[in-house]
Order: sequence, then structure tokens, then C-alpha cells
Amino acid sequence: MADSDASLVTDSSVLFEHREFHDHEQIVFCHDRSSGLKAIIGIHDTTLGPALGGTRMWNYASDEEALRDVLRLSRGMTYKAAISGLDLGGGKAVIIGDSKKDKSPEMMEAFGRYVDSLSGRYITAKDVGIDSQDMIAVRRQTPHVTGIPEEMGGSGDPSPVTAFGVYQGILAAAAFCWGDDSLKDRRILVQGVGYVGETLVRHLTEAGAEVLVSDIRADQLERMKRTYGARIVEADGVYETPMDIYAPCALGATLNDKSIAALRCSVIAGAANNQLAEEEKHGRMLMEKGITYAPDFLVNAGGLINVNSEIASYGRKEVMSRTEEIRRTTYEVLERSAREGMPAQNIAKKIAEERIHSMRSTQSGSN
Repeated sequence: MADSDASLVTDSSVLFEHREFHDHEQIVFCHDRSSGLKAIIGIHDTTLGPALGGTRMWNYASDEEALRDVLRLSRGMTYKAAISGLDLGGGKAVIIGDSKKDKSPEMMEAFGRYVDSLSGRYITAKDVGIDSQDMIAVRRQTPHVTGIPEEMGGSGDPSPVTAFGVYQGILAAAAFCWGDDSLKDRRILVQGVGYVGETLVRHLTEAGAEVLVSDIRADQLERMKRTYGARIVEADGVYETPMDIYAPCALGATLNDKSIAALRCSVIAGAANNQLAEEEKHGRMLMEKGITYAPDFLVNAGGLINVNSEIASYGRKEVMSRTEEIRRTTYEVLERSAREGMPAQNIAKKIAEERIHSMRSTQSGSN
């Protein structure tokens, strides 16, 4: 790659002994001087197929924070694809920088060249801080990109399908918790009302729920109030607010010691990735507190199902049908969690891992 550098981790303890390193197959550190690109691509597991996962651009406080994020996110994508029955592995990418100030078409094209250098082991899509125009720039450098506009032969913005899948997960969790999936008059707080969060607010409003919203953008909150009649909750009051369902739809790790202790809800189901700050500890804390938790990588899989349609060549009808399956799977996971006395996150991971192990056994037997 002209005028580009590949940065390497020379101290193995930075990566191979990292607490979030779970036998990742490949980590690629990308640097392009001319465009200012600094990115990390994480490929966790390709047993079931090529690693597919979006690219996130975020102004991380440190390179270590960016590395931790890409390790957690790429692993989550492995579980998401596996439990959804998709022939895909798990991968993710992060670009370090402020998407409002630092991003440029040249930067995205440089990133596209790095994606292309992986020869299809990693397929990218959009995520936080990245839009469809950015994906078009990436597409100019590599065919290994999904989520491009429908007029270019792609599946379009995956956000509405992600939101629809989360809505299905909420219905399943409500049915499990209260024996009835009606959301009428249920108080539901949506934290983060971006593309996914706003569509979820629309679904919940149409279902008759009392919708509360929280976000760092005041203008977006006011629009939710005007458009959907949602009630605004200040960011510092989210966890103490009485509600039936908490739907985290912003960044991850909002479920930690402090927030779980403060939470006043019966159900958690949202679009954010990696909601549990520490999977084992906080999954157990939620269970002990009697809160029904719908695993994030299960309920937010709609977007992945959508972009996979570009690879597996199925249409919109099948996209929505597969996404509706999230409701059935979520209910089964919650039932099994209660029956086995194990956090729902652990049950969902176990199901995903069983599918991966089965494929590995098949592949080993054919060699």
C-alpha cells in the first residue's frame, strides 16, 4: 500500500495475554500517514465462514481502549452469527478518531485497502460513526463490504432491521417475564436514540408503550419528544428511573456494579453491543436481582442478518422472517436460563459455541 504503514504489537503481553483476547485468529493494526487513518481490525473466528462485522469510528481515549473494544466486539460478532444460524465468522474494526472532524473519503479508501488486503477473511459494514457514504468510499477499494445502498445492489441501511430484531427480543422478554407480550402502558426507557434507537422508539410507541428516552444530544431528544411524545430523562438519572424495561441502544458496558445496583426495571433488552461490563459477574448479578436479561448479541442480530443477505443472496422477505426468529430464540434462551439456573448470556453463548464446535468437528473429520 503506497504511503502506508502497518503497526505491529511487539510486546506479546499487550495482546496474547489481554483479558479480552479469546483465541482471536488475527488482529491487524492499520496506519495510513497521508489520510491520518489509525485503525484496528479484529478477526475472532472464521470456523463458520468469513468474519463479518461493522466498522466503528470513535474518539477513543487511548489505543488500549480501542484494542479492548475491537476484541470484545469481534468476539460478540462470532456469537451473534452462530446463534443466528448464519454461515459467518466474527470480526469487527475500529477507526480511532472523531468522526465529525477527522473522517474523510481518503481515510475510508485507505481503510478499504486494508480490508482488501485480507482477501475476504474480513467483510466490513457500517457501525457507530460510519454511514452509507463511507461504505461507498470503502467499496471503491474492495468488494468485501456490505450495507451499501440498495441502488448499488446492496441491502441498504441495516439499522431498521436491527431495531426490528430488538423489538422482537423485547416482546419475548415481556412474555417470559409477565406471561403476556403486550407492551401497552409498559414504561420503556431507550438509552441512545440514533438510527437504531429511534426506529425502536417508533415500534414501541406504536405498541402502546410509555416511552422514555435518554441521549447526549439534546436536539435528538427534543425531536423524539415532538415526533413520538416520548418523555426525556437526563443521562444522570437513567438507572434510578422506575421503568418496566431498560433498552440500552448506545455504547456498551452500561451494566456494571453501580448501574445494576441502581436499576429499577424488570427486563433489559437493547441494541448496544457488550452491555455487560464483565460478562460472568454482571450476568449473575442481574439474575440474582431478578432482572430478565435478553442477551445483546442475540437480540441485536437483525442488522447482521440484513447485510448477510448480500452474501447469501436472499431477499427482503427472508431477512424479516429470519429476524422474527429472534423472538422465538430469545424466549427459549430465557426459559433454559431459568430451568438451568444459569445467566441468559451464558446460555446464549453455549448455544453459539455448540454450533461452532460441531462445525469444527465436521471439518476435522473431513480432513
